[in-house]
Amino acid sequence: MSETTERNRPGQDLGGEGLGAGKGQSVRRGGGDPGSRGRTTIADGVVEKITGMAARDVAGVHAMGSGMSRTFGAVRDRVPGGSKSVTRGVKAEVGEKQTALDLEIVVEYGVSIADVARDVRENVVTAVERMTGLEVVEVNIAVSDVKLPDDEDEDQPEPRIQ
Repeated sequence: MSETTERNRPGQDLGGEGLGAGKGQSVRRGGGDPGSRGRTTIADGVVEKITGMAARDVAGVHAMGSGMSRTFGAVRDRVPGGSKSVTRGVKAEVGEKQTALDLEIVVEYGVSIADVARDVRENVVTAVERMTGLEVVEVNIAVSDVKLPDDEDEDQPEPRIQ
């Protein structure tokens, strides 16, 4: 049995720390550090949300996702009760100890794409590893568009009254 799942069996010597411990002796149950008992699994969607939030925090990132997903997302965001999808443009593959991430971003015109990509990687890796404890083995970034200064922002809702 592994160290974290080993349990005392009937008739096993507990070394004075088990159920038969006398007055003043500590009672030990289950063995090992309580923080290491059991398993924690993290869903792909959790890592995708963390990644999306961390990527959007980087200066120079205008939006996430391809043109089509941004269009559908803008429509979905306008539906009453709908919420903005922070996972748009993010795909995560989560294993037991590692994760790999794919991001699709739109950058602002005039920024260095290489610098933005580096900053996104750093921010995403830091956030995901700190919050989940998973090792981020790769962050693949696809720049699908550049937001020009005179482009109409499709993420902004149209006014209802003209």
